[in-house]
Amino acid sequence: MTIHQNIFSDSTAPFALTTGHTAFSQEKEILFSMHTVFRVHRIEKEANNNDLWEVQLTLTDDNDPELTCLTKRMREELCRSTGWHRLGDLMYNIGDFHHGEELYNELLQNSTNDSDRALIYHQLGIFKNAKGQYKEAASFYEQSIQIQRRTIPEYHPSLAATYSNFGQAHTNLGNYQKALEFYEKHQVIVKKALYSNHPDLATAYCNIGKVHMLMGAYFKALEFYEAALEIREKALPSNHPDLANSYNNVGQVYQNIGNYATALHLSDKGHQIYEKTLVVNHPAFGNSYSNIGQVYENMCDYSKALEFYQKALKIREKVLSLNHPDLAISYSDIGHVYSSIGDYSKALELHEKALEIQKKALPWNHLDLANSYTNIGHVYSNIHNYAKALEWYGKGHQIYEQTLPSNHPKLATLYTSIGQVYGNMNTYSKALEFYKKRHSIYENSLPSNHLDFARHYGDIGDAYSKLGDYSEALEAFRKRHEIYEKALPSNHSDFVNSYSHIAEMYENLGFHSDAFDFHEKALEIREKVLTLSFPNLANFCSNIQQACSNTDDYLKVLKALETVPILNHQDLAIYYSSLGQAYANIDDYSKALQFYEKALEIQEEVLPWSHPSLVRSYTNIGHVYSNVRNYLKALEWYEKPHRICEKTLLSDNHLLAVSCSNIGRMYDNVCNYFKARKFYEKALKTLQTGLPPNLPELANCYTQIGQVYSKMGDFPNALTFYEKALETRDNALLSSDPDRAISCSNIGQLYNNNGDYKRALEFYEQAHRIREAALPSNHPDLAISYIDIGQLYNAMGDYTKALQFYYKAHKIRETVLPSNHPDLVTTYSKIGQAYNSEGDYRKALEFYDKAHKIRETALPSNHPDLAISYSDIGEVYTCKGDYTKALEFYEKAHKIRETALPLSLPHLAASYSNIGEVYNSKGDYTNALEFYEKACKIRETALPSNHPDLTTSYSNIGGVYNSKGDYKKALESYEKARKIREMAPSLDARVLANLYSNLGEVYANMNDYSKALQCCAKGQKIYEAAFRSNHPDSAIFYSNIGRVYRNIGDYSKAVAFCGKALDIIKTSLSRNHRNVVAAYSNIAAIYEKMGSYSKALEFREEVIGIRENAVPYNLHDLATDYSSAAAVYKTLGNYAKALSFYEKALNIEETIVPCNRRILSNLYNNISMVSYAMNSYSKAREYYDKHLQYARIRFGEDT
Repeated sequence: MTIHQNIFSDSTAPFALTTGHTAFSQEKEILFSMHTVFRVHRIEKEANNNDLWEVQLTLTDDNDPELTCLTKRMREELCRSTGWHRLGDLMYNIGDFHHGEELYNELLQNSTNDSDRALIYHQLGIFKNAKGQYKEAASFYEQSIQIQRRTIPEYHPSLAATYSNFGQAHTNLGNYQKALEFYEKHQVIVKKALYSNHPDLATAYCNIGKVHMLMGAYFKALEFYEAALEIREKALPSNHPDLANSYNNVGQVYQNIGNYATALHLSDKGHQIYEKTLVVNHPAFGNSYSNIGQVYENMCDYSKALEFYQKALKIREKVLSLNHPDLAISYSDIGHVYSSIGDYSKALELHEKALEIQKKALPWNHLDLANSYTNIGHVYSNIHNYAKALEWYGKGHQIYEQTLPSNHPKLATLYTSIGQVYGNMNTYSKALEFYKKRHSIYENSLPSNHLDFARHYGDIGDAYSKLGDYSEALEAFRKRHEIYEKALPSNHSDFVNSYSHIAEMYENLGFHSDAFDFHEKALEIREKVLTLSFPNLANFCSNIQQACSNTDDYLKVLKALETVPILNHQDLAIYYSSLGQAYANIDDYSKALQFYEKALEIQEEVLPWSHPSLVRSYTNIGHVYSNVRNYLKALEWYEKPHRICEKTLLSDNHLLAVSCSNIGRMYDNVCNYFKARKFYEKALKTLQTGLPPNLPELANCYTQIGQVYSKMGDFPNALTFYEKALETRDNALLSSDPDRAISCSNIGQLYNNNGDYKRALEFYEQAHRIREAALPSNHPDLAISYIDIGQLYNAMGDYTKALQFYYKAHKIRETVLPSNHPDLVTTYSKIGQAYNSEGDYRKALEFYDKAHKIRETALPSNHPDLAISYSDIGEVYTCKGDYTKALEFYEKAHKIRETALPLSLPHLAASYSNIGEVYNSKGDYTNALEFYEKACKIRETALPSNHPDLTTSYSNIGGVYNSKGDYKKALESYEKARKIREMAPSLDARVLANLYSNLGEVYANMNDYSKALQCCAKGQKIYEAAFRSNHPDSAIFYSNIGRVYRNIGDYSKAVAFCGKALDIIKTSLSRNHRNVVAAYSNIAAIYEKMGSYSKALEFREEVIGIRENAVPYNLHDLATDYSSAAAVYKTLGNYAKALSFYEKALNIEETIVPCNRRILSNLYNNISMVSYAMNSYSKAREYYDKHLQYARIRFGEDT
């Protein structure tokens, strides 16, 4: 105890020393008068005795002005008429709402007059409001007002407090207009009855300010809060708690508008009030430090937030018992920070520490225990351990159900969390179940236009949308929008998302004009809301992108956004990130990189090294480099967040798994499949640690590993992991959940690649049945099934069936998607591909051109996807034999790739390869070799030495040298390719097998038939070891061996091997597939060599029958087959038949533009010779002259 004697006079000394005047001389007692007041300077627990506390007191002066003001104010605030009412106030102040309500219910039963009842109804309203029973509170306030209005006018001063509290009830109910009505009545009364600086007028201003803040009208709120602050600064002592409250209110507004510096300054002013009036370790400092910590937490300055939360904890640890509930609050606050920075292990530790205290200090069903249970549930939800999250939410729910009314808002909040967990587990029907429980609470406790209802309808709309029930989703989104229209200002930022969600549902339902109307509404308010919602700017940009009719319009919007002035440093980083995401969405990666790097520069200055925002920025930059196919640079950036995750997160943290997957993907892209598999498996192990075995994200990991095994040619392991993915989804999801269809499609694709078309079709159809059961008949995902099945038939050569399914997919997409949607590009391209394979080049060009027009409209002129269109069109012209046109389009594609993807060398290599292929098909081997070598040089520079694309380049070069007759160089190139493949024997066996086949062809051309047979047989053996023996591609090897035997004159073996090839092809492919035609032609040629012309004719006529029945058929190929059959008839001496087939061939060739003079010259000559043999000399002369005319054009006049 400290006593400064000099501040007292002899006449007013409030104490007396008893030393020398008592019976016990050793005692140092001091007597104080009854009115003596002390400041509490410090409270500390005795080190050796936990039951004793040392209290440091300082005696104050009777004339202390601060003491005078405070005591006066306390008398004013505790002036109830009876002891019962003062007891009620005390119960309210200590938070004993239950007993306080009981007290006033007892007083109500014994009340004898209206005046008492009005007061008691008012007090019951206060307690109901404190318990979260807002409707009941409003009812009591209304009864109080009705009684008072019988005897007093509407604006009588006695009604002021009731109007104010009634306004508060409406505020809590979200009925803000009604709240304003009563707050303004309260304001009118206090303005009339009191002087302009009365503290009650400040309370009125605060109430009105709070409503404006809740409505998002922050500047209006600021106006009222500052008016209240001005009054309190004049009317109250500088250390009055209400003054601190005002500073906090104003600070909260500044915090909401992103002015954190001012918010922090005001929180600090509130803190200074405590410093002037309280001892340094007073418990109130704990609350003050917590408030400042909250500001820093909202600023995402987690290191500072942690500093102040720990200051609060330090004070509480000194002045409170070890099991005091306020200590648990500190641990929870700090736990929230660690959760925000992604250190979930630390967050979990702190929340559990808080829970341990609460279990000792509080009854088992105390609400604080329930809060801790839900906090722990949130942590488990953040690390995607949804089973644990549900377990802890269940514990919290048990307490809430027993201690709270069934319509309490806390229950609604918990149902929201549980619903979101089920949503994250893709169990949307279960999510809807909990959202509907929340709906029941809101119906009973909130007005229909409360903003919580709006968020509720948004969640329901999202769930129905994920389930593909767009009609229900649209209804929910419209209900949300109606609430916004009633409760929010017309330019509120939430309208952007509202309009956009409604537009999206209209698009999915096929109402495109309605969709566009709502997108335009979102666009109209963009300038009004930009400065209010920086964190949501990325979503806003995405919505605006949909609203813009083309990319140029969207770019104009983004350019305008770039000029928006933003003063706050942290907001600037968020803003740059959002713009970066917006540019990434339209594939403008250089701009995206520019803004991501600006954001990162700011974040690295102001954030701790392990902050989640840095993790996101590093990852975003990695995504950019990945999208431009600079995989090594992407890998460098993905490794940065990976290191942060490994050091700061739980071993089973979801972010760590994501970072492993990103790194695995990069190794996958550079074909380093062993490293890719290693990181995918690490991601899998991370998710498996402590997580339920049926987590849907585990299925994604199994899928990634399966895909790597598939690319390595290890189909058994690929199948194993795809089946694990399906099993996981089977256990986690409903039998009709669309995500199960993804796994079925993957397995189908594997069987398709393996040539097992029957099994592939089974799984594709299973995927389709799942989607049919779960989705509306016009859902876009059904189109995916049709495309899968179409691709299967396309691979089998059944182009008619392939087209049937492609058109089904197209019909769905055409109905539900806008005319320029990228998915329409996919279906147009697939249809074009089928027509190209079928030989209907006119139709192929028509559909490829449709795909190209969409890309041209929607994308910038140098977008890489335009290069895909040009390449597709170039391929058609190559197949048509129009090599000039083919080159024109391939060069357009190449020009775009050179401009748009300077970092993506592998793409340029693909362009050079395409151009080389055209020259090779033209027989221009010099140019072909030049472009193939350019592609090879790029790949040698940019890719690892064992990359599969190098195998492709060396094989292409080997093929050119083989065609040129330079067999030594051909062997050299093929051997380079073979060595790469043999270094990685687990990679796709087909490539290695084909290389041996190519080597066999070179050896055959060198007349080294022994080596040729040896290579072909080795290729066949490799192929059949990896695939089923009747795979369609295995027929190639039998055909190659057959050709070698034909070249060495062993025709019986040649027929046997080519016949086996035909048998395999006939069982797997449609009758009109070009490989079937080629097999018949090969056997016919062998029989011709053997002199078995009748047998040869059987196979020739089979070929002609196939060609003639193919609609549309390839004219040039049909003409060639007519000529081949005519030659056999001519050899047999059946000149009439020979002439008939030669003329059929001539009729076709004369219609083909441009004409092939060599073919026409040969046909004229053949018709001339057959006519001569038939003694038709004039006809023979006529056609011989034509032959001679073309020969002279081809070879010169001396011919």
